[in-house]
Amino acid sequence: MTYTPLKLTFEQYLKYEDDTDNRYELFDGELVPVPPESGENGCIILCLMYKLAKYTNFLLVREYIYELQVSGKPQNRYPDLVVLREEHLELTRERQTITLNMPPPRLVVEVVSPYRNQKDDNYKRDYIEKRQQYEQRGIPEYWIVDPQAQLVTVLVLVNGRYQATEFFGLQRIISQTFPELELTAAQVLEAK
Repeated sequence: MTYTPLKLTFEQYLKYEDDTDNRYELFDGELVPVPPESGENGCIILCLMYKLAKYTNFLLVREYIYELQVSGKPQNRYPDLVVLREEHLELTRERQTITLNMPPPRLVVEVVSPYRNQKDDNYKRDYIEKRQQYEQRGIPEYWIVDPQAQLVTVLVLVNGRYQATEFFGLQRIISQTFPELELTAAQVLEAK
């Protein structure tokens, strides 16, 4: 964790500046640096970004740079990919942070970093912690792309709870956000 003399509130965090390009998650008032993505994860997100941009305003499909305020610990996340709503372009003009008083994004995608087992932090972060936070935040659709398991899990919010559907191999991914999408799990995982 980065040492801060006092525990920061989220509002103080939003004003925090350390003259670096570092990204942080706020955990119990402490700044935790967000590590850079792996090359494989970056390729998957870049490919997915281009595919999704064909079906919406390309300015709404963003990788890594948008921050999302969530409830719990940490209080913010940097999704690997986010599909914004039109109003986010104006609401986030000064800072690319979607706060709790803004509508949730349409879609969030996370690519799972390598893990040893289901008790590993990388696994728990995307499959459990972020799932709970994104569900509470009311994000209508959340994708978990898991290169290790060769699986794409699409979670759709139904009556306030996520319902999951798993896709692998040549199965076409079914998305409520992008119903016309012609994309298989293999195409996502192989970044094609």
